[in-house]
Amino acid sequence: MSVVNSPLSDGDRAVVGSALQGALVDLVDLSLVSKQVHWNVVGPRFRSVHLQLDEVVDTARQHADTVAERASAIGVPPDGRAATVAKNSGIGEVPDGWIHDGEVVQTLVTALASVIERMRERIIDTAEPDPVSQDILIGLTADLEKHHWMFQAESR
Repeated sequence: MSVVNSPLSDGDRAVVGSALQGALVDLVDLSLVSKQVHWNVVGPRFRSVHLQLDEVVDTARQHADTVAERASAIGVPPDGRAATVAKNSGIGEVPDGWIHDGEVVQTLVTALASVIERMRERIIDTAEPDPVSQDILIGLTADLEKHHWMFQAESR
């Protein structure tokens, strides 16, 4: 049952809601992972990597809010609780303590690739039932791919 009425059928809302919930979890975790390594990065490229990580955090947080609000708009309550994110994220754990800048860059390359792969699946899944949500996923994936490109260039 939903307190918000949606023009989507129950079946379409379930498909789209699942895609949006998965995107929310990945975006929340991406922001947390990025902030964790941001606080602990060390090395000769400290400053540039440190600042670049803040850009990823900002992107992930902005898009997480958009995704959560879209889910609400179609009658699906978003769940960004820590336990939900920890249980459902596809991003691996990051090491604790100080992390060398090269390892941080590789961590972000891997995390972003993982999130992007799942976002692209969600884009396909939402094409038919809800092009509006699909458009949101396309836009955020483009932003994530830009960060992925920049971190890959940083790793060479």
